[in-house]
Amino acid sequence: MMKPFLFIGLLITLVTTSGCWDRKEVNDLAFISATAFDLTKDGNYILSHQIAIPSTSQGGQGSGGGSQQEKFFVTTATGKDISEAFQKLQKKTSRMLFTSHRTVIYVGESLAKYGMQDILDVYTHDPRQRLRTYIMAVKGGEGREILKVKYPFEQVPAEAVKEMVALGTGITLRDFFLAASGEGIQPCLGVIERDALSEGGRSESKNKLFKLGGSALFKNLKLVGFLNDNETNGYLWLTNRMKTGVVSGELPNKAGSIGMILVNASRKITSKVSGDKIKINIQVHGEGSLWENNSRLDVSLPENLKIVRKSLEKSVEKQATAALSALQKRYKVDCIGLGQEIYRNHPKQWRALKERWDQKFPEVEVSVQVKLDILGSGMAGAPLQLNEKEIKK
Repeated sequence: MMKPFLFIGLLITLVTTSGCWDRKEVNDLAFISATAFDLTKDGNYILSHQIAIPSTSQGGQGSGGGSQQEKFFVTTATGKDISEAFQKLQKKTSRMLFTSHRTVIYVGESLAKYGMQDILDVYTHDPRQRLRTYIMAVKGGEGREILKVKYPFEQVPAEAVKEMVALGTGITLRDFFLAASGEGIQPCLGVIERDALSEGGRSESKNKLFKLGGSALFKNLKLVGFLNDNETNGYLWLTNRMKTGVVSGELPNKAGSIGMILVNASRKITSKVSGDKIKINIQVHGEGSLWENNSRLDVSLPENLKIVRKSLEKSVEKQATAALSALQKRYKVDCIGLGQEIYRNHPKQWRALKERWDQKFPEVEVSVQVKLDILGSGMAGAPLQLNEKEIKK
């Protein structure tokens, strides 16, 4: 009587403990750490991958290899579309290309100007692609150039970019998709470019680093221009992406400079639409502590601290105004999302404005108010190198 039950139990155990027939072992995978998309002169796509080299494949110290060998390599292929280029890369790679660990995607400037529709289409259909991957535009060059640049602090350069972007406000694929498909807003990307080592280094060591610098503005998925670092700071304030950083300002009458470490920031935006007249008010607020005082002011005194705060607020206001001028007058592209604000809070008026928003955006009247709270003034009220007579109280 027990044999049928025993047979059924063994059958259930066999079914439930069987392995995955389609799983891939780690040793069968090539882990892509970064990808670059570029464009040839005749309109074909260049796809490049930065692939990490497993330590087990580099040989031990006894084999003469070890830490002196490369930790990554770059492989490149060209195709009429991304799928063809990817298949070419797979055919010359001994392991299956694995994209889920990818950190960052670079888009060369020429391809960004040509248009990003085709390369983005890949990420809308393939479930293996992570939408949390950072995406960046390469200013003045190709993405594959950045892939080849070594970085002294990280074994795989893509990890350095990940850490650098994480310290700021990186744009992910998800962020880019949301802006590109959203109402009343155009996408913006972070910018990366090659940079030489510090002056005084050996000539053969030049162009061994990269740096983050500014923002890339897109309209209809095509690159239309760049914001510099100062304008980018203003853009971050206006879009509520400024969280931490440093704010510097000049005191009146060339009395010196001050610096503030920002630990928290926020933004509030309100709008008023009356016919064709649009007014938008943006209020930004930040909190932090003073970390630099290159003046004679004793900032522990309330009146002097007020002067310092006003100077810092004026600096932030200038950054925001510079960003607005670049977006409204120079490029005429709404990467801030002023149209999105109207779409959300004035849907009826937006229906009338939507088709001609490109023409209306440069005419929008935008006012910016800045309020900064200084939480501390450091260990001393005035620079320690000054004597009592030099300090202004």
